[in-house]
Amino acid sequence: MKNAHDLVVDAKAQIQEVSVQDAEAAIRNADALIDVRESDEFAAGHIAGAVNIPRGLLEFKLSSTPEMSARDLKLVLYCKTSGRAALAANSLQQMGYLNVQSISGGFEAWSDAGKPVVAPSMPSFD
Repeated sequence: MKNAHDLVVDAKAQIQEVSVQDAEAAIRNADALIDVRESDEFAAGHIAGAVNIPRGLLEFKLSSTPEMSARDLKLVLYCKTSGRAALAANSLQQMGYLNVQSISGGFEAWSDAGKPVVAPSMPSFD
């Protein structure tokens, strides 16, 4: 019987992961950057330009959004550490999307590498 880790390993064998070092170029060339984390995770900080579509809604949202129906769109996905994004990328490939990439290591690797992050600003009470 497979567990979640096994499913992620299987998915990663089927998808294209892009390193954090190459992610900025992939994002520049993408039609959409999709953060598949939950909305509270996204609100706490995300990559600039990302659209938040939680993993559990991704296939439904893309299926019902005409602008996202073209199967040749260049999509870059990420999550916290890359597991959910790998599963999502694999699922999108099964739906016929041809140009799907996942950021290896996810948002944690991105922020640990010192890449720019959009974070909520707290009001100053000085």
